[in-house]
Amino acid sequence: MTGKTIRLTTAQAIIRYLANQFIEIDGEEMRLCGGGFGIFGHGNVTCLGEALHDARAELPLYRGQNEQSMGFAAAAYSKQWLRQRFMFCTASAGPGTANLLTSAALAHANRLPMLMLCGDIFITRLPDPVLQQLEHYGNPTIGVNDAFKPVSRFWDRITHPAQIIQSLPAAIATMLDPADCGPAFLGLPQDVQGWAYDYPEEIFARKVHRIRRQAPDAREIDEAAALLKAAKRPVIIAGGGVQYSRSTAELTAFAEAHQIPVIETIAGRANLLNDHPLNIGPVGVTGSDSANAIAETADVILAIGTRLQDFTTGSWTAFDKSARIISLNAARHDAAKHLSMPVVGDAKLGLTALGAALDGYSAPSDWTESAQDKRKAWDDYVAGNVAHGNRPNSYAQAIGVVNALCDPRDRVVTAAGGLPAEVTANWRTLSLGTVDVEFGFSCMGYEIAGGWGARIAQSEREPDKDTIVFVGDGAYLLMNSDIYSSVLSNKKLIILVLDNGGFAVINKLQNNTGNESFNNLIADCPTIDEPFAVDFEAHAASMGAIAETVSNPAELGEAFSRAKQGSKTHVIVMKVDAYDGWTTEGHTWWEVGTPHVTDNPKVKAAHEDWESTRSKQRKGV
Repeated sequence: MTGKTIRLTTAQAIIRYLANQFIEIDGEEMRLCGGGFGIFGHGNVTCLGEALHDARAELPLYRGQNEQSMGFAAAAYSKQWLRQRFMFCTASAGPGTANLLTSAALAHANRLPMLMLCGDIFITRLPDPVLQQLEHYGNPTIGVNDAFKPVSRFWDRITHPAQIIQSLPAAIATMLDPADCGPAFLGLPQDVQGWAYDYPEEIFARKVHRIRRQAPDAREIDEAAALLKAAKRPVIIAGGGVQYSRSTAELTAFAEAHQIPVIETIAGRANLLNDHPLNIGPVGVTGSDSANAIAETADVILAIGTRLQDFTTGSWTAFDKSARIISLNAARHDAAKHLSMPVVGDAKLGLTALGAALDGYSAPSDWTESAQDKRKAWDDYVAGNVAHGNRPNSYAQAIGVVNALCDPRDRVVTAAGGLPAEVTANWRTLSLGTVDVEFGFSCMGYEIAGGWGARIAQSEREPDKDTIVFVGDGAYLLMNSDIYSSVLSNKKLIILVLDNGGFAVINKLQNNTGNESFNNLIADCPTIDEPFAVDFEAHAASMGAIAETVSNPAELGEAFSRAKQGSKTHVIVMKVDAYDGWTTEGHTWWEVGTPHVTDNPKVKAAHEDWESTRSKQRKGV
């Protein structure tokens, strides 16, 4: 310790600290923070804005159009970097910060690092109540920023400049921890941002981080190996944690060594290549007949890096009640779900240790061959599903066209609505780690914003590849301004806008539960007198994108090829049918609330049908 100090404002110290944090990735050192997304207001422009201006070369600041979409972009950026790097979002006090709440929840649900640097009320309270202050009569310490406590893994309000000496390292440690990873929030009162303090120079020294790999307990490995050795019908469920631990190679080697079929979660899509003989397909509500068939009959399930949400487990009906679950996960919370046999630790280290403990075990050949036969039948179904001819345009057809023409390393991004199910079921993985289907929070609006964030990350390593966004008309209308962001920042996107006239997938659920179409499709909204079609092409073009409308999948292919050749964001619009062309196979049961009492006979029949299969549901065992 030199004892030397440097006098900085709180805001300047935060930014200087971030600029000196590095991470080692594949032997290369790079900045841990890739920069940030910002919209300035009175709560962050004068002090934090001054600090960011001086650090703009080290921490580039992307101007957002909406704070919520900035958060989505930051989440997608960290996902592209496999949680090894993050970006910050800065918003003003009041509504600017409140707009980040949804994206913080998305990052929390998906276990993604994101740093929020948000304005707050004056700590002195001398000018109270200030512009945009949310007053609580009985507790003056509460404000909008307190709403972030349940959707942040780390939360702090900086009330003195010295606090960042402890808070910033704690926030970064949280964001880099494989078990606790998630968003970190720092509330920055407007006066405190500008207060000065004599900081020790040592805290701004260059620091290189390395993400911890926790070795699993040897006893837990032994117990899991003993259970697997006795298995007659084992299956591996590979989740998103496989990619975050950079263990796709270990997963493949483990599956091949023991000839265990692998099925993928939504977050785990692209853990294995489509044509790998042990890839039996996606599992669950948005899954495949092949994966769900073996999940249903498996006696031992090795779940790796998955939080086992309801779409993976078919609301816990996808597995036989007698099946045993081994859960290998860095997070104890996820490893212990539904009385799983927990193996708490890193997936790479865990697979290596478990493979050694299995000592030559191989799944029975008839089981593996049966699973592969089911996968071949599913492949035949997908081939027919994505084919186009004399039938209505569909999501699946658009997915098939793009899948056939894209580069293997292009990244695919989608979220919410019907597209996650269609992409999960029909996309054939050409390269590992190239699919981002946001379904942890199932958040409409992530698509284009997430595509922008993914493209920023992608351009840092694979600038010659494309980021491809699938978005429905409903999600497009909800959040589209990052088309403009991508044009301004020269981060090319290829965006497929598939227009089915409203919220068609929820209309489908509405109909499947016996209800009449109501308030989902534009044509079925009672408060709309004269429905009309949005000119998505003109709208996208007005934000600077190249835009065109096509009539069918063949024209879509031609337009996509043009988009691949260009260097600018390209939006392609195609109408798809709201009722026909859905992927109808591969779905497990999913628990939704249906009316127990109704005068509608169709709703009553649907409720009775839904409840008739509840007996398959595992209830904690």
